[in-house]
Amino acid sequence: GETLLPEMIRPEFIAPAMTAKTKSSVLRDLAALADRTGLVGDLAESWEVSADGKNIIFHLRKNVKWHDGRPFSSDDVLFTYQQLISSATRTPFSSDFLLVDKAEAPDPHTFRVAYREPFSPALESWGMGIIPKHIYETGDINNHPANRRPIGTGPYIFKEWKTDQRIVLEANPDYFEGRPHLDKYIYSIIPDQSVQFLELRQGTLSQMSPTPDQYNGYKEFFTHYNKFRYPAFRYDYVGFNLKNPLFEDKRVRQALSHAIDKKAIVDGVYLGLGRPATGPFPAASWAYNPDVKDFEYNPEKARALLESAGWSDDDGDGILEKDGREFKFTLITNTANKVREMIAQIIQENLKRVGIKVEIRLLEWTVFIHQYIDARVFEAVLLGWNTARDPDAYSIWHSKETGPNQYNFVSYSNPEVDRLLILGRQTFGEEKRKPIYQKIHALIADDVPYIFLVTPERTPVVHKKIQNVELAPAGIGWNFIHWYIPKRWQNRYSFAP
Repeated sequence: GETLLPEMIRPEFIAPAMTAKTKSSVLRDLAALADRTGLVGDLAESWEVSADGKNIIFHLRKNVKWHDGRPFSSDDVLFTYQQLISSATRTPFSSDFLLVDKAEAPDPHTFRVAYREPFSPALESWGMGIIPKHIYETGDINNHPANRRPIGTGPYIFKEWKTDQRIVLEANPDYFEGRPHLDKYIYSIIPDQSVQFLELRQGTLSQMSPTPDQYNGYKEFFTHYNKFRYPAFRYDYVGFNLKNPLFEDKRVRQALSHAIDKKAIVDGVYLGLGRPATGPFPAASWAYNPDVKDFEYNPEKARALLESAGWSDDDGDGILEKDGREFKFTLITNTANKVREMIAQIIQENLKRVGIKVEIRLLEWTVFIHQYIDARVFEAVLLGWNTARDPDAYSIWHSKETGPNQYNFVSYSNPEVDRLLILGRQTFGEEKRKPIYQKIHALIADDVPYIFLVTPERTPVVHKKIQNVELAPAGIGWNFIHWYIPKRWQNRYSFAP
């Protein structure tokens, strides 16, 4: 499919690493953000926003077809909106659209939306994938056959999906911006990062995001690849199940923050390709609060905080106890992610030094999400968030977002943060919103629902035979339809030098 506006980089779980032979987003990535408000339309040719920000009129392109030949229209946009707000649809993104007072499609190429109250991320929120009404109006959207054989409007047409192997797409000759240069797009699903890199070295992949040790340790090999490096709108974290008695006391969570050596993670795992995180907004965000001080690595301070919370090693076995219970818990994360496994091991060793026993459990991604995160049957989790350019993080931090399939799975609740999240949504202008989100940054950092670990850098590599790859503020891939391979390389499967 294609997006009404370019697909925004929404907060979402960082899935197990995957690589592609000619990689881009099936939905077009966020177009180059020349500035922080520089949105470029995809399916929306133009739009008007009222002075109070409560009304948006989208004018849709007239030459767009779905991959099955049916015309795209405003009815598809309206239908997508209706599915997003339906209680029957399993989605964590409904909160953005429940604020809409009225949505209508007065003609095939106009879509109008009115909000009950001002909503500053409104325009950006419509940077979401549109689904075809004529396909999804019958059947259950959550389990629809088209979810495995999608029909879209984008530059590539779905051809094949072999579970745990690959997704194959072919160029769309009727794409409204013109046929893309690359005939075929093969997205190889390779969860294990070591296997990914082995395939890259063998020349069967044209692009991947190497681990830091791969990126820094194989400089001679990468002479055949263009290397990119830019700050990620992302952070790694340890999240606590705040309903677990172990983590109810803020002093305990602060102690754990003092006990973890973030510099060791930055230097030893990311090899300098990142920086310690202090809260829910990365340093590249205008919402970042530079005055928030990180929890310095201080095991002695950690022990003192734990003792003040009633934890002590009375039997001398090296493990803290309280009311007859040892301080031990399981930290879960996903398999086949070398970086996360290494981070978990550092955390395990750091906490052992202050009398806390940590068991590491690695889980296959689907099991990890559905049986543990969604079911809320975890003690602590090692994960990461990709964040949007707009700092609205209501779906992650508001206390009303703790239900099934919602993103506040740690059950965080702070009435002042709730108030500020709503105020930030209702305030327009970066300079007016900035102090609101900086206060949110400070409050959440102090509450420690997460231990904010690292904001890493993105380091994708693309074979030099692929031309016209351009780096924008949002990264690479935004101009994927203009990538091409010179004729002398077009009939070669392997990209080996």
